[in-house]
Amino acid sequence: MVPAQTPDPGLLERLTNLEEVEVAWSDAFGHAQGKRIPATQFLDRARGSGFAFCEASLGWNTDGTVVDGLRLTNWDGGYPDVYAVPDLSTFRTVPWRPRAGHVIADIVTHDRRPSLLDPRAVLKRVLARLASHGYTAKVGVELEFYLLDPDGSPFQNDIHAYSLQNANALDPLITDLYETLSAFTHLEGVQTEYGPGQVETNLVYTDALEAADDAARLKYATREVARNHGKLATFMAKPFTEYSGSSAHLHISLWQDGAPAFAADRGAENELALHAIAGLLEHLPSITLFGAHSVNAYRRFVPDSFAPATVTWSRDNRSAAVRSLIEADPTATRIELRSGASDSNPYWLVASALAAVIAGIEGRSRPPERGDGNLYGSGTALPESLGVAIELATRDDTIAEILGEDSVHDFAAIARSEWQQYVGHVSDWERQRYLVRS
Repeated sequence: MVPAQTPDPGLLERLTNLEEVEVAWSDAFGHAQGKRIPATQFLDRARGSGFAFCEASLGWNTDGTVVDGLRLTNWDGGYPDVYAVPDLSTFRTVPWRPRAGHVIADIVTHDRRPSLLDPRAVLKRVLARLASHGYTAKVGVELEFYLLDPDGSPFQNDIHAYSLQNANALDPLITDLYETLSAFTHLEGVQTEYGPGQVETNLVYTDALEAADDAARLKYATREVARNHGKLATFMAKPFTEYSGSSAHLHISLWQDGAPAFAADRGAENELALHAIAGLLEHLPSITLFGAHSVNAYRRFVPDSFAPATVTWSRDNRSAAVRSLIEADPTATRIELRSGASDSNPYWLVASALAAVIAGIEGRSRPPERGDGNLYGSGTALPESLGVAIELATRDDTIAEILGEDSVHDFAAIARSEWQQYVGHVSDWERQRYLVRS
């Protein structure tokens, strides 16, 4: 059950200065959904049943096609209402519409139970499992994206990662983006990346649920700021054949009784960290789907691209899928998972990574020997396509049990609808290559 909440006096005061509140949630693939509610009505309804909407919207794919064959919502059930219940701790003012508020909601069914289709509920389930072992998780999210003209072409053609001049060339958009994200998220920094108009944003390392909320807010705000400047912000994983793909990297640590549980043991990974790394490696092929749900995302996994291509781990090595970072400050010691695509749903991405960590801890698994040097030619290949990733995800009973079997089934079914549409489409490449040669 979702507990009742009492708004703090500060929120009550803020609402008197607002005209409307965006009640926001996420569909399976991380698209920002929601309702705009008059501020005068918001609290009464938020403290009541919440805000009703059609459950079908939690079961559709990228183009809004409702997917048949789901367990949790379908025509047999009539696609009933579910309810968005705001988590008042997530309340923000919308920087680009200062008379509007924004709050992230949990989704509940008629009987007030968390919807198993709600990606945020999936993450909460995983965090509860982790808490049963005495741990909490902190996560830092890195998200990359391209800033483009509305037709999808670059308007800034230089490629120099970390270049201040390239960042300045994106003004006034980049400054507006920086200021907006600073107000709307826990922003750590913004920098140019390895493609023309490509930007990386880093979010402050924080509790896992708050980190996923921040990532969802960041993606929504970035698109809105770009649109207000007449530009397109895309989190498509690989929008250009010839340029760098866009990733969603996770920096993960576990904590116990307020202390960092991954603190190094004589300069090396401690036992718990090794279990976590082992779980990530063992289950990485099957959790890849949850961080790469699009057909396009698998075009990132190529050698020498700064994206991983194989199931490997190393210490501070960007050719590995799992990168161990041991710092002098034990609170900064962490594990980076580098396989996620920028178009992923942050809740599913974080939940699946932590599910693999939990599997490693519960199984007391040990990782293979740490790799060194260029690891692009080492280890098992990551799934080569969305179709392969779906099959691997649906065979991993351990991960399904931690994430929720019905939730995994339906996520995979929605992803499968993407794959089926793709394989049934005759592309321009095929016509150009085979039409006159066949």
